[in-house]
Amino acid sequence: MSQPSAQVTAAEISRIAGVTRATVSNWRRRHDDFPAPSGGTDSSPLYDLESVRSWLAARGQVSAASPSEELRTTLRLHAQSGGGTADLLLLVLAAAGRSPEELTAAARLPDADLAGRAQQDAATAAEAVPGADAVRFRAEDASVLRALYVCVRDEGGQAALAVLADRELEDSAASGAYRTPEPLADLLAGLIPGSPAGVLDPACGSGTLLAAAARRGARELYGQDTLPVQARRSAVSLMLTAPEATVTMRAGDSLRADAFPGLVADTVLCNPPFGVRDWGHDELAYDPRWAYGVPPRAESELAWVQHALAHLTPGGYAALILPPATAGRASGRRVRAELVRGGALRAVIALPVGASVPLHVGLQIWVLQRPEPGGPERKSVLFVDTAETSAPASAGSSTGAGSGGTAGAARTRSGGSRSASLDWAGITARVLASWQAFRENPDAFEGEPGVAHAVGVVDLLDDVVDLTPARLVRASRAEVDPAELSAEVDAARRDLVRAARSLARAAGHEEWDSAGATSRDWRTATASDLARGGALTLLRTVPEGARGRTEGAGAAGGGDGNPEPPGVRAVLTGADIARGSGPTGDPAELRSAVAPVVAVGDVVVRAVANGDGPMARVAGEEDAGALLGPHVHLFRPDPARLDAWFLAGFLSAEENIAGASTGSTVLTVSPGRLRVPLLPLEEQRRYGEAFRHVHELRAQARRATRLAEETARLLAGGLTGGQLLPGRGVTGREAMGRGGEAAHPRGAGSRHSTYGPSST
Repeated sequence: MSQPSAQVTAAEISRIAGVTRATVSNWRRRHDDFPAPSGGTDSSPLYDLESVRSWLAARGQVSAASPSEELRTTLRLHAQSGGGTADLLLLVLAAAGRSPEELTAAARLPDADLAGRAQQDAATAAEAVPGADAVRFRAEDASVLRALYVCVRDEGGQAALAVLADRELEDSAASGAYRTPEPLADLLAGLIPGSPAGVLDPACGSGTLLAAAARRGARELYGQDTLPVQARRSAVSLMLTAPEATVTMRAGDSLRADAFPGLVADTVLCNPPFGVRDWGHDELAYDPRWAYGVPPRAESELAWVQHALAHLTPGGYAALILPPATAGRASGRRVRAELVRGGALRAVIALPVGASVPLHVGLQIWVLQRPEPGGPERKSVLFVDTAETSAPASAGSSTGAGSGGTAGAARTRSGGSRSASLDWAGITARVLASWQAFRENPDAFEGEPGVAHAVGVVDLLDDVVDLTPARLVRASRAEVDPAELSAEVDAARRDLVRAARSLARAAGHEEWDSAGATSRDWRTATASDLARGGALTLLRTVPEGARGRTEGAGAAGGGDGNPEPPGVRAVLTGADIARGSGPTGDPAELRSAVAPVVAVGDVVVRAVANGDGPMARVAGEEDAGALLGPHVHLFRPDPARLDAWFLAGFLSAEENIAGASTGSTVLTVSPGRLRVPLLPLEEQRRYGEAFRHVHELRAQARRATRLAEETARLLAGGLTGGQLLPGRGVTGREAMGRGGEAAHPRGAGSRHSTYGPSST
């Protein structure tokens, strides 16, 4: 009996065909031969993928899917016939070392010859990947092999690897497998002094932390993960990104079956699983790793902490991402006390909510150091709280043009959208500055009130041993000078009043007219069509290893994209667009030989459709000269034919972004499929002016919100810390206006404040 084909939704059909979901609905209504639903419900029908592809082919509808999306679709069909993805991981590693010409030639081979060629290629990489058995491909596998070769050729080995790993995770019973966001991984690696030679990650997942260590010079990378697919994925990924490093990867449970029992490394980096009760408490009760006490059954995180310390050389450092409950839960008090008393715990750093999965929890970084025999006595522990460092000060500045929404927040395996919108540059700078100053001279460390504070070991060893940074750094605010805080509050209030007036002016714009009884309709064209007609140029930065396929003008290095090698220029990233800041990316991390240079009037669009904030903006003076980041698409309009603000507004429309996005876990925007109304230039300019006002409203609202939060934080902290006192002549009745509304605030130039410094 033949296996059933994979099933797809109407939205997936639209991505395969490169049309809108409305077009698919029209096909269903107007064409009697359109495939009937084969599953699902009346409101969410599912269609047989093979039948849909046959119907599209009969109509001459060529697939508009990207190579990675084509590989994803082909894999779904391949899985129905019993094909797996483990062997294909080996093939990715081998194919990444081939030239574009060799990959093209392989993809054109007859099915039987292609299977033989792929089997030879995969066999060359089998020894390097853990758990790899002998590879056997058949002629029936030709479609997926061909799609994989094309994906590696056009988008690079990492893109193909991500598709394969996501597919295998979907097919397995595994859940909770998420990538550590790259900025967080870089922060952990940056906390390790110097350039460690050997680095271990005992819960390596997809290898993000080890890749961050490799970027800092690590040359011996050791990893272990419970999921074999993650171990294989890490091995292949690290061999692609750090070919000069020695990669040793194993599959298995690090706590129960340590694959490296005799290994001592310079560094351990780890983002272990949280809240696991069945971690081996009973069978590991007498394990020699528990030098600081047997972890209670509910404290698996403290087992990982001691596992990391056991694998360090004396003086070596470990950095782990842990849930906040680990710092204060009563059951872990004794182990925490021994870690503090023994000098193993050096720092606890609180991260903002959304830094990584789970996104609703503010995670912590614990920095540990294995004590050296006869080493110095450690008298204090550093605590840093970055929970309020969420968006950069320039977020909401009026530079650039964000004019549309998003396709909705998407849950991704990369850690979610909130992580991308954080001010990682500010968080990293603040944490590393405090950590370096503390490490160089712990006794003389002064800290930053409310942010960083060194607490003596004796003060920490109370009945609860609560190591929560927010509690300990807030206690240091009592050291703030009342006069200084009062002046800071006055300055913040003046800024807030000015921002509120600017917001009121932006909100007062009333040049909007109703369309009447029905919404206006118009003809549209795709961005690819406009590029072919010369109305705009599409540019993107091609990562190393991605070759061949471009869209429109496509990759940097061709046409008039003004490509430049990375140097001292900043990089415009997708996060910069989302939060409205100037370019903040590091050119050293661009990992591309050339990149387009952003010019005033360019329209930049985020390549990943998730998270809050604008999807697109018009480049302003602040962006000019920056290099284009790898996850950003650049649209360079011909000003004689397209208005930039008009283009940005329609490109970033929610429905437009949704219709041009592909993928299941990460929604990737296909820039050529975005649609633009065909309107005369004069009418475009009217729309463009309206979108510019929308951008200004959003920018001023973000700025006012940020300043209001900062002013409220200073006032609340001053009142509760004793530095500020309520004005004696102000009562609740006087502070309220008619109808229960707050009275008009004092002018920005007032010499008197409702709040004054305390006279201590």
